[in-house]
Amino acid sequence: MKDNILGFADLDLPENVNLLQPYTQIHRVKVYCAKYKLELSKKLRMDDPLKLETQICFPVYALSREITSLYRPLLNKLGITYPQYLVLLVLWEWEQQSVNQLGQKLHLDNGTLTPLLKRMEQKKLINRVRSTEDERVVLISLTDLGKSLEEKARSTPEQLVKALDARIEDLQELKSVVNKILQKAQ
Repeated sequence: MKDNILGFADLDLPENVNLLQPYTQIHRVKVYCAKYKLELSKKLRMDDPLKLETQICFPVYALSREITSLYRPLLNKLGITYPQYLVLLVLWEWEQQSVNQLGQKLHLDNGTLTPLLKRMEQKKLINRVRSTEDERVVLISLTDLGKSLEEKARSTPEQLVKALDARIEDLQELKSVVNKILQKAQ
């Protein structure tokens, strides 16, 4: 640590900085100090819990919106919306699910899911039938049209990755971290 000439008691200057050398060396110190002040001000702002930039939720929310907007043109070609795509993903994997099972898998409540499923039924993508074992349970399954979209949608994830212009390793790491946090939050 160097002497406190510039007013920073904790300022660590590189060993090769001699404060008594000509202007060029002093200029480097000034640049270093300016950088230090900027880093210090960033740290101070990060300590304010009500700043937008300190919020954990905001970048996740903003990224979600950006990704959804990138999906839009891809899904428009299929005639479906992003929430409908999510329902189809579940049904392509599990064929038949109750409304409650769909809600759990998609993190949606019945109030959000029911109108979505009604629209999908009107588009002839799904069937909704009451369970014969328990009339309170509504079962959701794919129609032939809903099944036929699976092959057409197969390239959608790859197209999205291209649109994001990100390394697949970074996206996999992001997904892994988000899934860990999501599991802990539930």
